[in-house]
Amino acid sequence: MEEFEEFRQSQKLRGVRYDVRGPIAEEAARLEQAGHRITKLNIGNLAPFGFEAPDSILVDIIKNLPTAQGYSESQGIYSARTAVAQYYQSRGMKDAHVEDVILGNGVSELITMVLQGMLDTGDEVLIPAPDYPLWTGATTLSGGRPVHYICDEQNYWWPDPEEVESKVTDRTKALVIINPNNPTGAVYPRHILEALVDICRRHNLILLTDEIYEKITYDGAEAINACTLSDDVFTITFSGLSKTWRVAGFRSGWIFISGPKHRAKSYLEGLRLLSNMRMCPNVPAQHAIQTALGGYQSINEFIQPGGRLWEQRQVAHKLLSDIEGVSVHQAEGALYLFPRLDPEIYPIESDERFVIELLRQQKILVSHGRAFNWIDDNHFRLVCLPSVEDLETAIAGIAEFLEEYRYAHARG
Repeated sequence: MEEFEEFRQSQKLRGVRYDVRGPIAEEAARLEQAGHRITKLNIGNLAPFGFEAPDSILVDIIKNLPTAQGYSESQGIYSARTAVAQYYQSRGMKDAHVEDVILGNGVSELITMVLQGMLDTGDEVLIPAPDYPLWTGATTLSGGRPVHYICDEQNYWWPDPEEVESKVTDRTKALVIINPNNPTGAVYPRHILEALVDICRRHNLILLTDEIYEKITYDGAEAINACTLSDDVFTITFSGLSKTWRVAGFRSGWIFISGPKHRAKSYLEGLRLLSNMRMCPNVPAQHAIQTALGGYQSINEFIQPGGRLWEQRQVAHKLLSDIEGVSVHQAEGALYLFPRLDPEIYPIESDERFVIELLRQQKILVSHGRAFNWIDDNHFRLVCLPSVEDLETAIAGIAEFLEEYRYAHARG
């Protein structure tokens, strides 16, 4: 019988990683199939932890289902895009217009579209480390080169504008900001954002600002919309319903385009071409946008003292900080903590292998730091979504595992 050459993945996928749902999650699935119960602290998926969508959103989608069976405009339903434009008007962007908004199947689809329309082979994008890994993967898949600027763990995980600017070259096309930050929980102050905007201004860069967690902040922290800090920097703002309104599965996101659009006519034509090629976003989910942006902001009851997200973040931070050799900045926003393990106490050679060992021994699933393009093996990300009781049990398991790990490695 004739031997055929193996079918192989595209060369475009070389260097593309998305470890948040990679081998570790596959090992968790194997353990589940073997009958083990896994505590999943790896993904910010709110629904499995009892965070349900507001009834008003569900009612709106159900009511509009009979008329949501056909395609919509490729950029999205006019009323939903108008609601997004009006939202940014309320944030200070008085010139925001419906044509400045494109809806998508979640922010993830829009990140890919924006980068595909922007990058030629070898173009560079400045991306924070640690990052939400889709930014790095989509840049690579689009033919670009991700260049990571380092967020400073000793300074609240804020980026250093001087270090960011030192990485600008003649091939740099764009600067990515993730604020509030996933995975660190940092919320950037105004002076940091203004400095990053100024780098874009002086080097003629496109500003890409991922603000999906903008309404999930704690203890008075303010998530400033970066687009409000200039009218002369071409800016694309990414946001959506998945986190604040607890409808991750609806895949309902948007981009808002601002700044000197007259200097980006060719690029915007390309972006609309890509928008047309996918026909349109998920139509039923678009009907949730107007209700969400115009209605009662129910996330507030979760993020204030006494609310579930606030309390769970408090407990997780305290319990992790109580473990010898573990240090962790308290998150000012988002849903995560990004603890550091002292390498003198826990000599970890591979954070991926470390997390797999934790999974196998304690049946607790977290994400390793290098999954977020971080520079060492001494970090992991933990999701603060389980109940206080479940977090107490899980972190006790992590503490037990670390004690055994420390003892085993001390013996050599």
